[in-house]
Amino acid sequence: MTVPPSHPSRKHDEHDEHDGFERRPAGRERGSRGPRVFASGDLKLLLLALIGEQPCHGYDLIRRIENMFDGAYSPSPGVIYPTLTFLEMGALIAGNAEGGKKRYSVTDAGRLFLEDQTPALNEVRMRIEASKRSLRGQDRPPEIHEAVYNLRNALHKHHGRWSPEETLRIRDLLNNTAKAIIDGPDRPPVSESSQ
Repeated sequence: MTVPPSHPSRKHDEHDEHDGFERRPAGRERGSRGPRVFASGDLKLLLLALIGEQPCHGYDLIRRIENMFDGAYSPSPGVIYPTLTFLEMGALIAGNAEGGKKRYSVTDAGRLFLEDQTPALNEVRMRIEASKRSLRGQDRPPEIHEAVYNLRNALHKHHGRWSPEETLRIRDLLNNTAKAIIDGPDRPPVSESSQ
């Protein structure tokens, strides 16, 4: 989320680096750090939008985001609450203490900001869907992760002389491998000579 230069909360941009998330695979304790899911500013914009849909507590926001990721990721309270403080200091949301818990609602300034940020919010939601698909791949066995790493490493270490013949050879190898994975074990892989 880009805060206008004149916005009173501009000086608090140092929180942008802390939009990280925690991975929560089965059997792993909450609090284990995982890969970063959101780009800088995405979490602020998403929280503002969720609060704009319905006033809620910080814990409710954690649950709602966790549901968006089908439980694969959950934002850390250590990320959510400072971000809520940032939004509140910027007058985009207001917190009202109820029974010891703060309930947040969007302000008029927050609504105007959301209207201006509609395209950016749509991009955030698209990135969430892409991240969700990527996270499903996090359950692959370690042997598969190693093989994918080896493939990337081989492409990276390629001598860099991509002749037309070499380009076609590598393309065919990769496409045939992808097709064999999709087809499953019942079909034999297509060899280059059978094309």
